[in-house]
Amino acid sequence: KAIANEGLDAEIICLARTKKGDIDRALDCDVDGIITFMGTSDIHLEHKMHIKRQEALNICMKSIEYAKDHGLFVAFSAEDATRTDLDFLKRVYSKAESYGADRVHIADTVGAITPQGITFLIKELRKVTNVQIAMHCHNDFGLAVINSIYGLLAGGSAVSTTVNGIGERAGNASLEELIMSLKLLYGKDLGFKTKYIQELSELVSKKTGLEIPYNKPIVGKNVFRHESGIHVDAVIEEPLTYEPYLPELVGQRRQLVLGKHSGCRAVKAKLDECGFKVTNDQLCQIVKKVKESREEGKYIDDDVFKDIVRSIDSNYVDL
Repeated sequence: KAIANEGLDAEIICLARTKKGDIDRALDCDVDGIITFMGTSDIHLEHKMHIKRQEALNICMKSIEYAKDHGLFVAFSAEDATRTDLDFLKRVYSKAESYGADRVHIADTVGAITPQGITFLIKELRKVTNVQIAMHCHNDFGLAVINSIYGLLAGGSAVSTTVNGIGERAGNASLEELIMSLKLLYGKDLGFKTKYIQELSELVSKKTGLEIPYNKPIVGKNVFRHESGIHVDAVIEEPLTYEPYLPELVGQRRQLVLGKHSGCRAVKAKLDECGFKVTNDQLCQIVKKVKESREEGKYIDDDVFKDIVRSIDSNYVDL
């Protein structure tokens, strides 16, 4: 309710089971709409709901009708849709439209569909419904983002995403990966201010206590880190040799990491970044010391690097 009353330039939609009580609570929160859901696969109906298909269908339609009668935007989500009998799923979505649903959601609850499968499924559903189709993809097989993209390409109009891909089990489709893939690989700019992606990612990480993996696409600390001598030399001359886009586009920054693969050019760039100069002989000594320190298992952060410089150049003072 607090979010709904913040006056945000956004439609606030909440999740509600196919229960009158849930829908009433949504109404009390002043939201614009709901996503009401029920499992439709046989495994869910038998082992979770303990009801037959027809009873499930009746419950779903009653909830859609009730929510529409109270002026809500209504999206109906068939939980475990991708493991639901296709003919029954078509029947559910067709009925949902006839009862006033504004949008239907394909919930890939255990991440079990493929890009080709989602394409086929949407084309089949288009034969029986004209309302918007949305995808809710889980990442159990690492396919949440690409399944979401293929769903959009096949005619879907919306996708569910989360910042950093957080979610149950293996998570959901990552907002930042989806945005940047669509923008740079498919030429579909959704209008997001991408320079705030890193800030948003770190905020969510801090608030949830879920650390961002170093190799997480788009927002991981390693995404724009370069250590290999060949890589660093090329990146210094032209960043796009080893970067698909400039880090500033997503609020990241490039880091030239020093290690056992670092050469004179990388160390020289780091020296320039720190704002001091050394002789060629001292440069060679620093490079050697950097390699030795990394071999000893030390991570060459700025403090360690400055200590190395001090050990070579006693005149260096960190101001």
